Amino acid sequence: MNTRRRGTIAVLLGAGILVNYFDRVNLSIAHDALQSAFGISDITFGYLLGAYSWTYALMQLPSGSLLDRFGVRRVMLASIVLWAVASGMAALASTILILFLARFLLGIGEAPTFPACAKAIGLWFPPGERGVPTAMFDAAAKLAIGIGTPILGLILLHFGMRANFAATAILSGLYAILFASLYCDPKSPKSAVARERSNEGPSSLGISTLLKERKVLAAAIGSGAYNYSFYLLLTWLPFYLQKGLKMTGQQSVLWSAVPWTAAAVVGFAVGGVLTDIMVRRGYDASVVRKTILIAGTSMGLFVLAPAFLHQSGVVLVCLSLSLSGLAAASPVLWTLPSLLVPSGSTGRVGAIMNQSNQIAAIIAPIATGYLTTWTHSFVAAFLVAGVILLIGVASYVFLLGRIEIVPSARIKDGLVA
Repeated sequence: MNTRRRGTIAVLLGAGILVNYFDRVNLSIAHDALQSAFGISDITFGYLLGAYSWTYALMQLPSGSLLDRFGVRRVMLASIVLWAVASGMAALASTILILFLARFLLGIGEAPTFPACAKAIGLWFPPGERGVPTAMFDAAAKLAIGIGTPILGLILLHFGMRANFAATAILSGLYAILFASLYCDPKSPKSAVARERSNEGPSSLGISTLLKERKVLAAAIGSGAYNYSFYLLLTWLPFYLQKGLKMTGQQSVLWSAVPWTAAAVVGFAVGGVLTDIMVRRGYDASVVRKTILIAGTSMGLFVLAPAFLHQSGVVLVCLSLSLSGLAAASPVLWTLPSLLVPSGSTGRVGAIMNQSNQIAAIIAPIATGYLTTWTHSFVAAFLVAGVILLIGVASYVFLLGRIEIVPSARIKDGLVA
């Protein structure tokens, strides 16, 4: 298979996640503008931040089935058009209700994105080469927040909230054209990837069967634990820096970029490049991946720092370490759908993981809104994130086992007695 073609697809998927996360982060920097325009409270802001994830979560399992049935190209093209329309709707919103509806539509549009990327990597790349392309689209999420927060923040400060949303709508429309021009699903069953995948079996396992698999549950629990901290910081970090660390609005959007940029670099280097190098050099692939999962998620416990420390520089370093650890684990986490099940089920496993992600993504911003209102502090919010991450580490240690195809797929294909 043409190496240049694979590289183009990896970059294309990464670009999609970059645009996708611009759409997500544009609301988190608009706290003061929304409060001025619509008179909302911190609790309402928390619900608005989580609104996107309600429909995103609702559409996860249907998205996985659609991807497995219709393929990445058709599902993603429809998805991109929907999220572009949602961003345009947000730019024109005249009431808080319309803005809520725009965020609901954005969640529907973006729901297939991560399962689609995981499936596309599984289709185009052999098992030993999936770390780097997976890390590329995963690192793009962090990079988007790192560069998107200050860029969109400055657009908001100078041109207003509506220009902020309009910018992401235009980017989304341009990406739809780019994706339609460059992406197609593999057609030839004789491709290099198809030959390398031939020992995985053709099984298409149902969601009820997959939910009984301990390995799939471990991936889902760990993914949800990761996403709780991720969404706490995605949605509340600029406001925390402003309110908790007493930064100005401009300082908060600029300094928010530091932890996310560090995470993008570390995630790509460790979760992608280092993982693939070690696997290609003959180290046990399961041990390599599981070690990075556990070590990276454990490093995420630096998210507890704001509960105990209040010096701006120290807190930013700790949050950078936390997000860097989580970013190193995340590409490995997103290779699991294509490593635990045959290609006919990767969309469903990706959707199960993302369903768990979005339960966490719904709870994190809303819970933070309530906790900060009740306690007039962010201490409890960061403590909760730390406890949930410990649960994620435990799921990898006690439930995941070896990273290999699940028993039910082997039984179905006659690979075990």
